Amino acid sequence: MITSLFLLLSFAQTPVNLYPAKGVFEDERDRPELTPYLADKTKASGAAVVICPGGGYGALAMDHEGLQIARWLNSMGIHAFVLKYRLGPRHQHPAMLDDVSQAFRLVRKRAAEWGVDSRRIGVWGFSAGGHLAATISTHFTPETRPDFAILSYPVITCSEEWKHKGSCRNLLGSENPDPKLADLMSNEKQVTKDTPPTFIFHTTDDAAVPVENALAYYTALRKNGVEVEMHIFEHGRHGVGLAPGDWVLSSWADLLSKWLVRHGATK
Repeated sequence: MITSLFLLLSFAQTPVNLYPAKGVFEDERDRPELTPYLADKTKASGAAVVICPGGGYGALAMDHEGLQIARWLNSMGIHAFVLKYRLGPRHQHPAMLDDVSQAFRLVRKRAAEWGVDSRRIGVWGFSAGGHLAATISTHFTPETRPDFAILSYPVITCSEEWKHKGSCRNLLGSENPDPKLADLMSNEKQVTKDTPPTFIFHTTDDAAVPVENALAYYTALRKNGVEVEMHIFEHGRHGVGLAPGDWVLSSWADLLSKWLVRHGATK
């Protein structure tokens, strides 16, 4: 128990305020932050990933979709940056996109300090965080474009019948948003040839976020000639993270590790 506590404390890092000059974020609930978890220098590849935990745009699963993911990436020599982004109903789009965009600007600005290769920075999102990862993959500027993307059981659409209603309501501020805004935030409709290479993981019987979300994004990526790999497992509840303890589902992380090697993020 003491050893486990020591390891947890030794892994703890200090969050960086994304907007240090903006007093409007004095309330902790409104303060977007980025927490760096840097890989050991002796094994660091230089690649980095901005992690967007899920939670329906109303909460953040900072442990199994944040801290545990950072540890896993560090074990492969990849730097990790866990994003605490603004949430509904207090905030709506474009606040969330602004926060992940600012995270990419910050990591690239401080790349030399953190030992990051500014040309190998990816994004990894879970559920609604997967929607945010897909959003920055389709709504970017040259300085905020991810070099690769990982989407785990992602929310993708806000305009189709298989949307995740809670996420879209929190993101757009209404059960019935302007159709043009809903289409804009339906990322399967925003993919271009410049969308980054993407790895997608989902399960067929996900009862919270229908697998049609992953299928639609995969189809859009293929149509636009974007490199994509997708793994859909037969069974698995929503929000499994790395699925420790599930001997079948946990194999998705091994598939991802091989994909990261192929795309130059690690060896």
